[in-house]
Amino acid sequence: MDWGRAKNVLIYAFLLLNLVLGYQLWNDLEEQADSNLDYTSLEGSTQMIMDDKGIKVLAKIPNETPELPKISYRFVDGRQGGKITELPEPVDSKLIWTPKELQNALKSSLPDIANYSYDEVAGSEGMFVLHPLVEGQWPLFNIDLVLYYSNQKIISYMREDIEISSVSDEKEQRVLSASKALGNLIENFLPEGSVVKEIQLGYYGQVFDSDAHLPVTPAWRFMLESGKEYYVQGISGDVISPNTEKSKE
Repeated sequence: MDWGRAKNVLIYAFLLLNLVLGYQLWNDLEEQADSNLDYTSLEGSTQMIMDDKGIKVLAKIPNETPELPKISYRFVDGRQGGKITELPEPVDSKLIWTPKELQNALKSSLPDIANYSYDEVAGSEGMFVLHPLVEGQWPLFNIDLVLYYSNQKIISYMREDIEISSVSDEKEQRVLSASKALGNLIENFLPEGSVVKEIQLGYYGQVFDSDAHLPVTPAWRFMLESGKEYYVQGISGDVISPNTEKSKE
């Protein structure tokens, strides 16, 4: 056996292994940095309460604070919900979609699907959930387009048909920052051991079966690992937990 050649092969193999492990470590650190909260955006007192209550934030805090208007919407048929419609042909399904993949897969059956936002955390076994977009960007959280799937095929959907209108006498206002909204939740509302897994800006308002126009305001949505959700109104800062049907200040 040529021991010199064998030794060189082993050296190259270890170098290659170290490169692979180094790249994996760097990639893991990048993902961790992207998912960790920037604690400097929170007040020092909030950080202390967060530590005391064992609260973790796995979602990156958005830093945008756009100026957004209040809007209103109405149900076209006067009630929440809609009938389930079978797709002309079942569509191959995946466990995890990117928004673009979902649009491409369903654009022939639902031509306006690009006007909806895929909500990965709101889905459950057998269904995907999407929300209509306000101004092509901000999801209207409490209105759903539900895609039903079975045996790795999307077979039907349920859509709540609405009309969205702007509130003409309301000026656009800058929304509360996500860090301030989160600070309020940590200090006053989140139970011990809470894990925040998603933070997103959109619109949220109470829902009634009515053909009247219902007002909706910008809101930050905070989804917990437990499945509980909180909405912080982007203008007033009021906190709403749909799980308890209560609005808090």
